[in-house]
Amino acid sequence: MDKMIVPISTKWLTRRLQRGDAVLHSFAPMKLIAGLGNPGMKYTRNRHNVGFMVLDRLARAEHRKFERQRFNAQLLELALGGERVLLVKPQTYMNLSGGAVGKLAAFYHLPRPDVIVVYDDLDLPLGKIRLRANGSSGGHHGMESIINHLGGSDIPRLRIGIGRPDPMQDVGHVLGNFHEDEMSVLDDALQRAENALRVWVRDGIVKAMNAYNG
Repeated sequence: MDKMIVPISTKWLTRRLQRGDAVLHSFAPMKLIAGLGNPGMKYTRNRHNVGFMVLDRLARAEHRKFERQRFNAQLLELALGGERVLLVKPQTYMNLSGGAVGKLAAFYHLPRPDVIVVYDDLDLPLGKIRLRANGSSGGHHGMESIINHLGGSDIPRLRIGIGRPDPMQDVGHVLGNFHEDEMSVLDDALQRAENALRVWVRDGIVKAMNAYNG
């Protein structure tokens, strides 16, 4: 006797997807973009939060909002360039970002090269962006946490320069807000970062590096 095929309820599947616990591999995101920052309104305009800013800009460009929270992160699924993409803003504070990213990468069975991390960099001039396919954390504690939780450093990353006016004031600088006279440079950097992420999703890290590391 033929095995009976039970149809899947659309409402049931929608609820599972909304909760983030659907297990069908065909619905798993192909790429994960993690933007790093600190949660809370008082950190919104901090230099340390440029990772969040890039993802918020990308969401707005797609006329979408972050409306789900799962694994200690705000989540948004998008289709970019024909690829399924999961945008992730960890809500664990910067230095613990790897906990959220690691759980999501494991849940969706994503290899490290299919994860890209967006974060601030003191060693790059304000507005400069730089992509790399792998490497150390460079002293960035959020990236260090992600490397530790994913178990390797072959993780693409997009760094956005915030400058380092005074090496003795690093903490105050990263946790300070962008000044008004920096906003035009910042806006240009965020736009180029968004464009670079679209190239990464569509064509991979090498083409994104060639296009935006000039």
